[in-house]
Amino acid sequence: MRGADVTQGSMFSYLTLEEYVPEAHPLRPIREIVNAALREMDETFAAMYADSGRDSTPPEQLLRGLILQSLYGLRSERLLCEQLGYNMLFRWFVGLGLDKGPWDHSTYTKNRDRLIEHEVIRELFSRVLDQAKAKGLLSSEHFSVDGTLIRAWASHKSFVPKDGAPPPSSGSRGNPEVDFKGQKRTNDTHQSKTDPDAKLATKSAKAGAIPAYMGHVLTENRNGLVVDTRLTQANGTAEREAAIEMLAQLPGEARKTVGADKAYDSEAFVEDCRAIKVTPHVAQNTSGRSSRIDQRTTRHPGYEISQFARKLIETVFGDAKQHGILRQVKLRGLAKVELLFTLAATVVNLRRLPKLLAPEPSG
Repeated sequence: MRGADVTQGSMFSYLTLEEYVPEAHPLRPIREIVNAALREMDETFAAMYADSGRDSTPPEQLLRGLILQSLYGLRSERLLCEQLGYNMLFRWFVGLGLDKGPWDHSTYTKNRDRLIEHEVIRELFSRVLDQAKAKGLLSSEHFSVDGTLIRAWASHKSFVPKDGAPPPSSGSRGNPEVDFKGQKRTNDTHQSKTDPDAKLATKSAKAGAIPAYMGHVLTENRNGLVVDTRLTQANGTAEREAAIEMLAQLPGEARKTVGADKAYDSEAFVEDCRAIKVTPHVAQNTSGRSSRIDQRTTRHPGYEISQFARKLIETVFGDAKQHGILRQVKLRGLAKVELLFTLAATVVNLRRLPKLLAPEPSG
């Protein structure tokens, strides 16, 4: 019998959000990991809000929304909130009931400073990592480090002289045409008027400089999970300085190793590593110079293993840029971009943890 094409909705719904999500959906184990981490953050959330007044949007829901945005590469918080209006999967993950409307996208703008002040994303990153640590998934001795440029939400024409008149412009006031060709521009003489924390930087002599930040990650070599992050202004020494800072904060007194690419083959970095009991397994840079790493290090099998493992760190940046929110950040200022970078690293771990935490099938 042919069914009737009735477009009028029924008055009552007998389906729950849980029934809309397939049992084998990959978001299910991720949601369990996230919820376990959020339960451990209850004291932090309590300290963020006043004891009286109108109820706010639950911070747990806001954070689940940010995780969804990074997981699915949604280009804006406005689009995320739009999706929450009709996407049952997103509503289920966030914990938004069928009878409630989504919050306005400006809620994130109003709460962002609060998240930064209480280092909420950093704690979420740590709580997720604690679950991997409890299962013995992290190496305590062997690590890899690398950095990447994060394109800032600023254009070349926003860079104007720190002293003196800006270059001539024409066209509309909102999107002027700026003629800066033929002018020498450096970070010492110029600064972006839209994002003063961004710097002109390039990772290759063959590539043009872009307004950017520098993101740094430290991964452990057992499963390639991110164990620490930093975001700095882009300069010639930021990668090595951030690496030493992260390595120095690793727990334990046992000697450790760190794999890295040729950019870390410098006398200062090698000496700083050895001073904190870390053996630098960095790739040798012999382009017109002698490497700071000699056969005392390269002869050991562990050096080859570190060189293989350290290349896998590129998949962290690939995940965050290709599928996440780091191809070009849409926030301005060091603190806000650092929030996004730490969130992206958390989501990279969340993508990998379900398979690592899953029980092995019985024989």
